[in-house]
Amino acid sequence: MDLSTVVVHYRSLDTLPTCLNALDAASRGMARETVVVDNASSDDVAAWIARERPEARLITNSENLGYAKAVNQGIAGSRGEFVLVMNPDCFLEKDAVLVMMRHARENPRVGIVGPQLLTEDGSIEYSARSFPDAFSFLFNRYSLLTRWFPDNPFSRRYLLTDWDHRTVRDVDWVSGACMLVRRAAIDAVGPMDPAFFMFNEDVDWCRRMGNGGWKVTYVPEARATHRIGASRTRVSNHLILERHRGMMRYFHKHHPTHPLLAGVADLFILLRAGLMMTANALKPR
Repeated sequence: MDLSTVVVHYRSLDTLPTCLNALDAASRGMARETVVVDNASSDDVAAWIARERPEARLITNSENLGYAKAVNQGIAGSRGEFVLVMNPDCFLEKDAVLVMMRHARENPRVGIVGPQLLTEDGSIEYSARSFPDAFSFLFNRYSLLTRWFPDNPFSRRYLLTDWDHRTVRDVDWVSGACMLVRRAAIDAVGPMDPAFFMFNEDVDWCRRMGNGGWKVTYVPEARATHRIGASRTRVSNHLILERHRGMMRYFHKHHPTHPLLAGVADLFILLRAGLMMTANALKPR
């Protein structure tokens, strides 16, 4: 089998049908399977899949296990040569998977291929980035400092904004919103780290791929639209806290330092989380 697609679903029936329809056109002619992992959504996804997508396999969790664990469930329950991991709010363009798979097969040391992700208005999402450093939590894509000072060197280094993102390039990491992963690389490196509930599991996975001798490559000829609404409307405080817990987990794992310095770093990350929760409370529901 060529391709296994793993889609983690959590209350996303508004986008899942479009996601799977786009996947059909993006992977036409392949021997493939689709695994949808539902993280206790309490919606009608099971009935919808039985009615509209009977060929898909549904894994239903009784509680929200988080993104990494759900992805790992899908990987363990699939058998394709490549695994396409994607969010249900990602809509691939025609033949996008074919393009990514062709590049991977022509380059056998490529472990992960990421497409060019576009926002709904057609702008580039900057989904291929450098590994985060101590300043990245202050100068990431959504931070106020990046919005106020977009040309600062820290944001430019992290988001690779000095590059137009229109050419094939080996990068440190690509967004887990949509990535094609070689099964042999997963077997060698392991699946996602289940200690990450949500956020930063993709950075960690790409870093482990690189440490294991596998390349992570951005292929902009393959494109997908990524619908992101969290920046405009209110989200749960739990989501904000998990995002920042993922940051702390990543830095403790890959940048071990003196416990006192680590504690100071954690304090600043938690302070950022508090500021984001305050700003989040002022957004419309």
